[in-house]
Amino acid sequence: MGTIFTRRFEADRIGSQVPIRLMHLEGLYELFLSKIVLDSSDFTASYIKVHFAMKLTYRTPPYDYDDEVDSSEQEVRESEGETDRLARMKTQWDDDCPWTEWYSAEDPVKGFELIAIWSSKMFEGSLEMAELENASSFDAEKWLLYPIVSPTMVDDSIGKFVGFASQLHLLVSALELSFDAQFLEDFVAAENPASDNSKSATAVPPPTVIDRVLKELFHDEIQSSSHVDVENRYSRAIKGAPLESLFAQFCLHALWFGNCNIRAIAVLWIEFVREVRWCWEESEPLPRMSSNVSSIDLSACLVHQKLQMLAVCIERKKSRNHDIIDNSENKYQKASSSKTDLEADLHTEPRDDKIDRTDPKLFINCSSLRSDVHPNLEETTTDLSKDAKYAVPSSDRQSKHRERRGSAGVVPSMMLLRSFQEMHAPYTQDPPLMTEDMHEERLHAVEALGDEAGFSGQLERDILSSDMSAFKAANPDAVFEDFIRWHSPGDWETDETEYKSGKNSDWPPRGKLSQRMSEYGNKWRKIWNEAPPLPVSEQKPLLDPVREGEKILHYLETLRPHQLLEQMVCTAFRASADTLSQTTYGDFKQMRTKMDQLYLTLASTLKSVQGNQLSDVSELTGDVRQLCLVFEHIEKLLFLAASIHRKLVDAPRLSEAIFNDYFTFYLPKMGTSLTSICYDKEFNSRQPVRMGERDAVAHLFPPPTANQSWRKVLSMGNLLNGHEPISREIIFSVNDRVSDAHYGSINPVATAGEIEIHRMYIHGTSNDLWVALSVTSWD
Repeated sequence: MGTIFTRRFEADRIGSQVPIRLMHLEGLYELFLSKIVLDSSDFTASYIKVHFAMKLTYRTPPYDYDDEVDSSEQEVRESEGETDRLARMKTQWDDDCPWTEWYSAEDPVKGFELIAIWSSKMFEGSLEMAELENASSFDAEKWLLYPIVSPTMVDDSIGKFVGFASQLHLLVSALELSFDAQFLEDFVAAENPASDNSKSATAVPPPTVIDRVLKELFHDEIQSSSHVDVENRYSRAIKGAPLESLFAQFCLHALWFGNCNIRAIAVLWIEFVREVRWCWEESEPLPRMSSNVSSIDLSACLVHQKLQMLAVCIERKKSRNHDIIDNSENKYQKASSSKTDLEADLHTEPRDDKIDRTDPKLFINCSSLRSDVHPNLEETTTDLSKDAKYAVPSSDRQSKHRERRGSAGVVPSMMLLRSFQEMHAPYTQDPPLMTEDMHEERLHAVEALGDEAGFSGQLERDILSSDMSAFKAANPDAVFEDFIRWHSPGDWETDETEYKSGKNSDWPPRGKLSQRMSEYGNKWRKIWNEAPPLPVSEQKPLLDPVREGEKILHYLETLRPHQLLEQMVCTAFRASADTLSQTTYGDFKQMRTKMDQLYLTLASTLKSVQGNQLSDVSELTGDVRQLCLVFEHIEKLLFLAASIHRKLVDAPRLSEAIFNDYFTFYLPKMGTSLTSICYDKEFNSRQPVRMGERDAVAHLFPPPTANQSWRKVLSMGNLLNGHEPISREIIFSVNDRVSDAHYGSINPVATAGEIEIHRMYIHGTSNDLWVALSVTSWD
């Protein structure tokens, strides 16, 4: 090498039956000294200063149920009850994660490896080495930690990863087949004479499974989720259904119903619609759907909108039935009361078998007697109302019509134009709820018929007439101009030039109707003249719940297969993402960003599915299958983030740093390509553990049970919570100072200082020991 030095190397390995002396630091130290001096008892050995460095690798113990239950405890276990045995069983790592309602995921983190390093120490005797072996691993200068990741995290083989992504892939296959039939019943009744493999692909679970699914959807008590229900800000961009809604839960059940084939989905949907119809016919509330909504969520899919509408119709139908019953009872009570009063006035007891109901004199006399008690009875007796002496005076009739009804309160700083009375705002009917397809029907009607009347349809006329009737009832002395000032202020033009000063300078208001409202034959004025003064309580409802409910059920029962599957795909993607987004994984910024990107990707890709904008079915399903791959990558990363977070919850900085390392490693395969870029690589990035994080890391190594401890009779020492290192690497070295001009050198080099003259590298376990020695000399 052009120097005055020479180096000699030798190595050896003991593959089994490692001597006990060489399993401990003291014996390895003496082995090193034996290479320098002839005998460790030589007096020169006590003057040799040995440099020492060590690296210990610990691995978290895998869960072994056999270690928890040994034969000595078997009799005790047999005497325990079933509850106690279940309590002792191992709980899954994801028991409290949001996806466990649907499946249990394999823990992506199989364990951790911890590396403890002593980088530089100097010893002068074997006694110090013995003390170091008994020292705590917390005394190490540096700790490094990295997770042992499951192979399924980087293996893209189909069938190896089971989660939402795998089931969504099956749902896309069902979507592709849904275009082959006109009705869902065609898939249920179709006979498949193909092979057994093909039959298994269209298998339907037994009726007991169907009953269980329907029971969970309709009849179980709906309990609030134990997870934080935080909807992602981009979730509504996907035209699906909210996670806790009835249709979203149906879609999630369909993912795991059988093998999510088109035939199983058709059977489940038919039974689902039957349950919905039962709720309608029995006026039972639709589960998971709120009946107290002010508007239909048009950002959701059409099936969800229909179910929203149906829930409202059921509630209004039920209320109307109750009102009819109550009115009938009230009429019966009033009739009974009137009959009792009449009998009391006549001082007779009516007997059906003696009263001649065909005698007109009896009824005329009874009416005359009742008129003394109830003067307004004539208004309800059509035969007698024609007689002038029973007619109600016009002044009484006008006073009755001018009675204020249905007022919601005074309108501030507004008075009626003619009567100089305060204007009252009426209670009005809410506009009828409308789904997306109902809005489209109205628009098509407007395009076809035009808008000659100034309205887009009969619905607007009905709403306006209802508002006018309510306004008239709340303001008996109002005129058309008063209604315009309240309902459409933009159509009342104020004349500023006629402004007068004084106490009542703003009265009467100097203004006029707009040109639109003052035109001859204006439709608004015509409706005003025809509208009767009726409060909301006496008006006909704008929404007919029975008619709309039957229309909704007809839609659900005749829905085309591809229309159902398109909405199911969008809803299943959204519901799956919403479920995963409830996972607790700490403040992992990379994971949160990836989840937001997933929603945006879902929204942009699923637009073609919602509107069926692509005529080529294979192209449509191909894009969605690529979306399943993207979803799988995010799902895997989320599992890893959740696992690392819960294992290192007391060390948030460390857990996020480890996740970021793996995220950088996994990032190249996050695209939609089917080829795996980093499949053949191993993740071995190590993160330094700070002093304040060592306790949290040490909790990863729980003390071994008694059954685990006795198996390990031989130990190398340096235990961490009772666990010995799986490997130990040690470097012994001795330095010596050399001069610049040493004899024997042809071309002396400037090497002032110390060099390693002896260096021994040791790598070993209790069953395998590797030793390598290098000696530097200048003889």
